[in-house]
Amino acid sequence: MKSFKSILLLVVTNLLIFVSLSISFTILVNFILPIFGVDLRGSVSGADLLWALLIGFGGAFVSLLMSKHLARAGLQMQRIDAPQSAKEQLVYDSVAQLANRLGIRMPEVWVYWNDEPNAFATGPGRNHSMVAVSSGLVNLLGDNEVRAVLAHEMGHVYNGDMVSTTLLQGLMNTFVFWLSMLAARQFDDRPMVAFAVSIVLQIGLSFLALIPITWFSRRREFAADRFAAEQVGVAPMISALQKLQRGAEALHVVHDVVRDPMATAYISGSWRGWFATHPSLEARVAALRALQNGYSYQ
Repeated sequence: MKSFKSILLLVVTNLLIFVSLSISFTILVNFILPIFGVDLRGSVSGADLLWALLIGFGGAFVSLLMSKHLARAGLQMQRIDAPQSAKEQLVYDSVAQLANRLGIRMPEVWVYWNDEPNAFATGPGRNHSMVAVSSGLVNLLGDNEVRAVLAHEMGHVYNGDMVSTTLLQGLMNTFVFWLSMLAARQFDDRPMVAFAVSIVLQIGLSFLALIPITWFSRRREFAADRFAAEQVGVAPMISALQKLQRGAEALHVVHDVVRDPMATAYISGSWRGWFATHPSLEARVAALRALQNGYSYQ
């Protein structure tokens, strides 16, 4: 039933987005632009918007549906069904207890062999997800810190972050394709020019579309940290983040749990930080300390 409701919600959301875009498109082309002397009536149609919507959301949701398969294909992973070691038991039990407490289906639990301390969650829905950890992570962290990181990943699962990010990605894709087609239509008599304009705009607009997408991603990381703090406590989450940073610096690596390559720019205020998918560790720890001290959380 929950799975059906999730699918229904996605369908309704996509329908509402399409209706909203269609109304906005009609008003823009038929009423607003002519006021400023720009008459595009007859040169573009709702069919363009529908095509852009199908491509934009279609690509985003195909990626989401394939996310678990792509993750397994890209890493040497082993699924934990019957834990064979104390560490595997810790990971499996932590995920199982959280899933039971949250009332969701137990995610697939995977481990992969890599010295980089890392963990991630993916999947098309909270009841069809997977959580994976690297051997480097479970060897670096203490038990409570491992539980905190797993709670962070379960926060992404429970809050539906994969789906909400996909919806945003689909919306941005729709605008990118639609605006590119709109511009290319002005060169219908020169097909090669129209093609070049479309490609250049798609690349440029896709780059700009990353700004709201990565901003949203950073908000979800703060939310997942808060979720983990609520489930296992603030101190283990702070300790895990600090230890992960030290471990990453020792290995000279940058990865999912700690930060992405733009996160340092994010905290320093550089424009490059606009494209960071993760806040810096400093920002995440500061937010957790604020929560610990009773202040408002980011």
